[in-house]
Amino acid sequence: MAPILVRDATEADFDRIVELNAAVVRETSAMDAARLRHLHALAFLHRVAIIDGRTVGFLLAMRDGAAYVNDNFGWFAARHPRFVYVDRVVVDAAAAGQGVGRRLYDDLFAHAREHGIDIATCEYNLEPPNPASKAFHDRFGFVEVGRQHVADGTKLVSLQIAHIPDAVTA
Repeated sequence: MAPILVRDATEADFDRIVELNAAVVRETSAMDAARLRHLHALAFLHRVAIIDGRTVGFLLAMRDGAAYVNDNFGWFAARHPRFVYVDRVVVDAAAAGQGVGRRLYDDLFAHAREHGIDIATCEYNLEPPNPASKAFHDRFGFVEVGRQHVADGTKLVSLQIAHIPDAVTA
């Protein structure tokens, strides 16, 4: 298996990030280049995963206190003074099962620990269902702490929280 390089996302990556997001828009939400630039500017961490020179995944995360207007981020901000919120993590279907998502989360957790953050938050769809995201987040110890309807009631999400482990898992 080829090594996975994780690095900061740059504007040169944006077209590919938008393309990756578009492939899973049912599970995430729409994001064009302008939206991505906005999210990138707000991000605590915006990383890409590279295999053999090709971007195969990305992670966008905000931390507490960000000027991010988002129903799910707002839900966590009202309940937790210190946290990191995973806005989206996306892996190219062609790279599924190669540890890309795990590598991105291990990287996120390491950065969070460096900043004294011990809680990670996220959400995934219950309606329409996203069982792959549920299974993925279960492996990191995320548990449901709430639910809410978003996107004008077209989606029901499971609001999740995990305590960031003290050390990166192998």
